[in-house]
Amino acid sequence: MQLIALGTSSSVPRPGRACSCYAVRTPAATLLLDLGTGALGNLRRSREYTTIDAVVISHMHADHFLDLIPLRYGLKYGPDVRERRQPLYLPPGGEAVLRRLVSAFAPEGPADFLDEVFEVCEYDPRAPLHVGDAVLRFRRARHYIDTYAIRVEAAGAVVVYSGDTAPCDAMVEHAAGASLFLCEATLGVGSETPPRGHCSAAEAGEMARRAEVARLMLTHYGSAQDPELLCEAAAEAFGGVVTVADDGDELAISSPATRPAAAKTESTRVPAQDRG
Repeated sequence: MQLIALGTSSSVPRPGRACSCYAVRTPAATLLLDLGTGALGNLRRSREYTTIDAVVISHMHADHFLDLIPLRYGLKYGPDVRERRQPLYLPPGGEAVLRRLVSAFAPEGPADFLDEVFEVCEYDPRAPLHVGDAVLRFRRARHYIDTYAIRVEAAGAVVVYSGDTAPCDAMVEHAAGASLFLCEATLGVGSETPPRGHCSAAEAGEMARRAEVARLMLTHYGSAQDPELLCEAAAEAFGGVVTVADDGDELAISSPATRPAAAKTESTRVPAQDRG
């Protein structure tokens, strides 16, 4: 498998960056996990949106799905046309949220606005979802609204995407043995008082350690966070390979392997506010 980070910011995009969106390519499918604010433009740099086999949304917070709106315009009016409607998988209750949103600016009606270009479905978190050669499994995470972590299995490799979550046993169980654990680090090196909905970098590292994943990639962080400090905090808790995601990063993912005995950190990042 291959992972392409198309949006790695938390709810307020870092300068020149987009909100949550990750392309996962398998030998027979290309999936989008979330499609947050500004991510469609990054997608167009790496792959035409007409070639996506499925868009899968973790939860109905705007920074995880809002670019479905420009995607709709691209699918309807853009230079390239799909032969069939774009499969769109929303969490339980997500369809009503999306239709309510588009009804505010769709004079032709929300059904026509979406259904001309999307095949809208709600996934069942209790059942696997098959897209090409990929099998997706879901687990409810710990957030302010219903949110589902996504486990993608294909070609002998496993990617687990946390979506938005506070630390919880369910996430550790869902990520168990993964080749790559793509985990949010919204809180950076800080903390959060109840009610909890996000992780710090250290908490992401602790979950990765407990889940015995091969590699941890931190994401969903803001411009106030220093990626070097995120990496250090996570590595201390994890004891394995840690990277900090940035828009445009590509990562080849192989079958799960035993974690290195010694901590290894990888980060060439500079604070987002210092980048061009």
